[in-house]
Amino acid sequence: MENALKFRKKIETGQICFGTGITFADPTVTEALCSSLDFVWIDMEHNGLSLETVQGHIMATKGSDTAPLVRVRWNDPVLIKPVLDIGAAGVIVPMVRTAEEAARAVSACLYPPLGIRGFGPRRPSNYGRNFGPEFCEQANKALIVIAQIEHIDAVHNIDQILKVPGLSGIVMGPYDLSGTMGHMGEPNHPAVRQAIDVVISKARKTDLFVGMGVADPEGAKEWVNKGVNWLTLSNDFLLLVKIVSESVSEAKKAGQ
Repeated sequence: MENALKFRKKIETGQICFGTGITFADPTVTEALCSSLDFVWIDMEHNGLSLETVQGHIMATKGSDTAPLVRVRWNDPVLIKPVLDIGAAGVIVPMVRTAEEAARAVSACLYPPLGIRGFGPRRPSNYGRNFGPEFCEQANKALIVIAQIEHIDAVHNIDQILKVPGLSGIVMGPYDLSGTMGHMGEPNHPAVRQAIDVVISKARKTDLFVGMGVADPEGAKEWVNKGVNWLTLSNDFLLLVKIVSESVSEAKKAGQ
């Protein structure tokens, strides 16, 4: 919970937070990157990461200021509960389309009476040392619940989604959004960009965190100017491919 609170404080005090996507199984990658990042986006939705592997990545953030956020596979309490019980600072829930779906995600993350989360935290409770009502109250306040806006239905319902109590923030999903708008694979299509701008503009009128994934620093600058306050800069394998490709290219030039 400490890193969740640190992340919250950064956003609330106006700091722009940066992270990257984690897809590799080896938690060494998270440990190596923590000193440079405000958060890591540990991605279970599109990768074969097990709960044991995700726990390793979360543990790799211990002792740092980096918040481990986990994108779960679906908006299902059965999938969300164990991710929280192994110590995630928060969850990113994909394909949220309505206020009811956003409320379902929030409920899965909060202990009663605010939600339906079952009690069984191992790592977050310091292995049973911090059980009790105080722990549950603190967890409810600290946990970060992010709804991913990546369907045109969510754009149409964004006013209601933003009003859901307990929701911490939103993050755009341009590629899937483009597909639901009839422009698959065109996240920069004018219609898609306009829809994203509408969502961001409305979200910035609330206290919610507003996130976006970008491929390069120039892209980050553009979205920060539009009001985005946490950005995912690419992911581990794309960063690796990029630096290796650039390094090999430079080495070949030097050898000519």
